[in-house]
Amino acid sequence: MNRPTRSAAQASSLEVFGIFLLLGLTSFGGPIAHLAYLRREFVERRRWLDDQRFVHLMAVCQFLPGPASSQLGFAIGLDRAGWPGALAAFVGFTLPSALLMFALAVLAPMLLPHAVTGSIVQGLKIVAVAVVAHGLLGMARSLVPDVARAAIAVSAVALVLLTGGAWSQLSAVVLGALLGLAFCAHVRGPATTGQRWHVGHRAALACLLAFAALLGLALAMPLSPSPGVPGLLAAFYRTGALVFGGGHVVLPLLQQAVVEPGWMDADAFITGYGAAQALPGPMFALSAYLGAGIHAGLPPAASAGLALVAIFLPGFLLVTATLPGWTRLLARPAAARVVAGINAAVVGLLAAALYDPLWVTAIHGVADLVIAVGAFALLLTGRVAVPWVVLFCVVAAVLTGAA
Repeated sequence: MNRPTRSAAQASSLEVFGIFLLLGLTSFGGPIAHLAYLRREFVERRRWLDDQRFVHLMAVCQFLPGPASSQLGFAIGLDRAGWPGALAAFVGFTLPSALLMFALAVLAPMLLPHAVTGSIVQGLKIVAVAVVAHGLLGMARSLVPDVARAAIAVSAVALVLLTGGAWSQLSAVVLGALLGLAFCAHVRGPATTGQRWHVGHRAALACLLAFAALLGLALAMPLSPSPGVPGLLAAFYRTGALVFGGGHVVLPLLQQAVVEPGWMDADAFITGYGAAQALPGPMFALSAYLGAGIHAGLPPAASAGLALVAIFLPGFLLVTATLPGWTRLLARPAAARVVAGINAAVVGLLAAALYDPLWVTAIHGVADLVIAVGAFALLLTGRVAVPWVVLFCVVAAVLTGAA
């Protein structure tokens, strides 16, 4: 009796899953490092893509809101093995860090005595300050290179810190887009050539309509002290849909989504963010930790899973919707100006988040400041991996008794 054979698509999707699972276990260093890992794996080693196609996929993922490295992995899986390949790439790349973040949320309070736990938590908070300050410096150098964009960034900082509230960050992004359109006429988009992608126009339109409809529902959902399942899904979908730049930029939007309504206290939030720095895979896996800690009337595993899917979904819908018309979109000068303004506003959002909640929550004295400066200096050298910086901060906090 002959055994049934797998189809070529199924075989490819399993292959995609295995490769991305290994990447999810080993890809330390954050979003920029992830792009290098992906290029080495799929351009240099496996030759699934040539450099031109890889660069164009990377450009569309960086152009859109969402987690750029995960979107790029999703697009590579889609290009290789269709929708099963895209799903396999997402699950493989995200699963390791998501499981570790979920385990932290559930098990950490039971593992160590309170005094030691307090010092470890403080060390993780200090890590977050150093890592975000380092990320902010790098983003400012590349995204705010002139006076016009510096002014947009400062305007975003002022708007967020002075007004606060549920709409301040979205307002800052919209303001950045308008100011970029008006004052960034000198900015040009990346050069592109016509390429065909394995996404039909009907599928692209369906994804665009789904993205817009779900975002409308998420924005219309009022904040409530008791989230429930609809509130949980709306908060994380809204965050994923509005994060330009991915990585550290998710911090202020997540803080607004889960801390301001009272779903989670600032200490627990920043502890999870600090711990996420030590893990491989996408930063958006932090949503598994946050979902598990939110009381939405579901078991922690279910809440974590829903938060994880909701925050990644908008970015994947947008990538799929954009690919067929990508070249035509970037040919429009206004698109590059709008994105330049949004990126500058994002730098402002991250600067505001560095002060509040990070600095005000983590830096309570001279010892905390010294540890943070030391961690920042280690990151500036470019020779010390983030997990070692995390270890430095945690050990220093335990030895100094910080809590």
